[in-house]
This record gives sequence, structure tokens and C-alpha cells, in this order.
Amino acid sequence: MNSKVISVVLGGGQGSRLYPLTDTRSKPAVPIAGKYRLVDIPISNCLNSGIERIFVLTQFNSASLNKHIKNTYHFSFFSDAFVDILAAEQTPGNSTWFQGTADAVRQSLNHLVQHECDYVLILSGDQLYQMDFEGMVRNHEENGADISIATIPVTARDASDFGILKADENNLITSFIEKPKKDILPEWKSDVGDKVRSSGKEYLASMGIYLFNKKLLFELLENNTRTDFGKEIIPQSLVDHKVLSYQFEGYWTDIGNIHSFFEANIGLTDDIPEFNLFDKRPIYSRARMLPPSKISGTTLEKTIIADGCIINASRIERAVIGIRTRIGTGTTIVNSYVMGGDRYQTLNELSEAAESKIPVMGIGERCYIKNAIIDKNCFIGNDVRINGGPHLTDGDFKTHTIKDGIVVVKKLAVIPNGTVI
Repeated sequence: MNSKVISVVLGGGQGSRLYPLTDTRSKPAVPIAGKYRLVDIPISNCLNSGIERIFVLTQFNSASLNKHIKNTYHFSFFSDAFVDILAAEQTPGNSTWFQGTADAVRQSLNHLVQHECDYVLILSGDQLYQMDFEGMVRNHEENGADISIATIPVTARDASDFGILKADENNLITSFIEKPKKDILPEWKSDVGDKVRSSGKEYLASMGIYLFNKKLLFELLENNTRTDFGKEIIPQSLVDHKVLSYQFEGYWTDIGNIHSFFEANIGLTDDIPEFNLFDKRPIYSRARMLPPSKISGTTLEKTIIADGCIINASRIERAVIGIRTRIGTGTTIVNSYVMGGDRYQTLNELSEAAESKIPVMGIGERCYIKNAIIDKNCFIGNDVRINGGPHLTDGDFKTHTIKDGIVVVKKLAVIPNGTVI
């Protein structure tokens, strides 16, 4: 256990760009890869790096996240390890919600101060990556840094969505700008190395991963109203403090919107995915003790299937099938993420549904589903066609939302037999 570091995972704001997946849950609680939650990624990175004291800050739709954390992360009574939720709370000295990333940490300082540590590692709760933080901490110590920022090269197309920085030959950050406009981008190019430059990634972006000396973090946050790390704290710290860039060379993606979420999940079906679920460092999540999946008469091509599924589909291609998914005979699923279910229907429920000809939980018979995300606990009837793609216009409807050609069927939605989307 690394006793020098405490980690703070930021749960993010309302998560409106991930709507409707964030309609009833916080962004870190969104299911990913069929059996995990987004928050499992930063927590697992911490645990695999020996960092076992972790706070998760959240304020929107936190019930499912609280439940997941409570049911997942248990440690020995003889250990100091913990993963604790810190929800935004009103106090005699503060009556507001979190106003930004820095303000969220500021409002949690009274919890941090109770724990001995040298450094505070601040992470985002909505990113997909595998990173050994031990290397970042070691680099921070060896170079006498006050603040270290994990950075990654990005293309000009992506640069305007991130904090962009420039660093000298010693990785000392000399300038920083949050989400620069396209017209000033050329002056923010960095020397990222010939190999990386050849791929078009000429800008050094902040990954939103910060390592602060604990004493300095308190000084920067106390007795002021600065609310954001990227817009205020980091740029204003460059003059008086040693702020280092720690360049990360692995796979990393920010799950900021439906398109990036969809691509990150479907990318897991590649022969050699950029995010390796089969790495020796595990992703920790809730142990559900589900039965193995049962598959009958189905052709599978580049597909991930989680535990507890009952699948009689005709063909599933380039898809992620989540826990407890039921799929009927004759159904084809292509380029889609089916999140699965939170429970199984009883035999009585299935019998009653058959008699009344209403859909049962899961996906019915003879369906065709392409370019879609099916949220948890959906009831999709027989002969339903969901054909996502660029031919569809963005819109929000009772049972589904369309974004960038991706059809997102909402949690608990009932799609009647024969529906065409």
C-alpha cells in the first residue's frame, strides 16, 4: 500500500452530453464493457498502483453509484484501505453545490485533512485507460515537482476539447490554455517526438490527472473562490510553482459524449483492442455470482458476452452483450452495445407476458439491431428493427434518443412488437 498518496475521483457534473445514459444515474455509474461501471476504471488503476485510500466525489443521481461502491469495494478490518463516496453537502459554512473541479475538492478538504499523506492524486471518473500511477509519483518525487499533470499527445481535431500545454526539455510546463480556439492552435504545437508527430498528434493535452503536494493543494484552494483546475488553478500556478508534464504513451480516451462512449465499447471487440481487458492488472467490479452464459444456434463474430446471458440469436457481430441479457431466436445484432439487465424475470412473469403478447425483458425474436446502445432492463418485442446510422436525424423521443446516428434505447423502455426505428 502506498501510504504517501490519497486519491480523489471526480464524479463530474450532470453528464448532459451522455444523456440519456445519465438520466437516472451519475456519469461514473454508467455501465461499460458489459459488466463494469466507469468508476471502476480509475479505482482499479489506483488499486493496481498500490493506492488504496480513495474518495469519489459526486452530486448528481448518486444513488446507483453509492450502491455500486458499497457492494464492490470491501477491505480487511485490519487495513486502512477505503473507497468512500463524498456527495456534495450543505454545511453551515457552505450552502452551494460543487461549482467546478477545484471547488469540489475544496469542499472535501475537511475529509482529506483527517488522513496522513504527502500527495493527493486527482482523477476523472469518466475516462478509459490503464495507467501505473507509481511511475507518476516516482517521477514527481525525483524531480521535486509541486504539481504533476499526466499528458497525452492529441491531434488538432481533438485539441480544442482539452487543456493544451507546452513544456521545456525538462518537462517543466511553461504555458497552459484551456480548450483553445482553432485559430490559435498552430502556436501551441509541441515537440512530441517524430513517431507520435507522424500520426498527426502534435499537441500535448492534459488528461485531467493531477498529482499535488498535499500542503500546496490546501494553500491553493483555501481562502479563495477559484472553482476549476484547468481554467484557473493550473495556469495560475505556473509562475510560482514547479509544474511538470508526465507524458503517458498508452491508450486513453475521454468518455465525454455518446459517440466516444459507443466507440470505446465497440473498440473492445477488436482482435487486439487498444484497451486490454485481458491485462494481468484486473479491472475490479462487483462480484455478482452469476451463472455462465448459455448460447444456442448463434454465429458470433468479434463479440464480448458477459455472465448470465441466455442467447438464441441468429448472429451477433461486433457487439458487447452485458450481464443477464436475453436474446430471442432469429435476431441479428451488429455493431451495438447491449447493457443487459439487473434481474431475471420469473417463469410466471414470462408466462404472463407470453399470454398478453407484451415484450419480456431483453430482446425478442427476429429482431434486427444495428448501431445502437440498449440501456439496462429494456423490453424489446419481436420483429423490432433498429437501424442506426448517419441517415437518422438527432432527436429525443419517449423510448429512445438518436445522437450522431447512434440509437440509444432508454433504460426500462418498452419497444412494442414490430416497431421500426
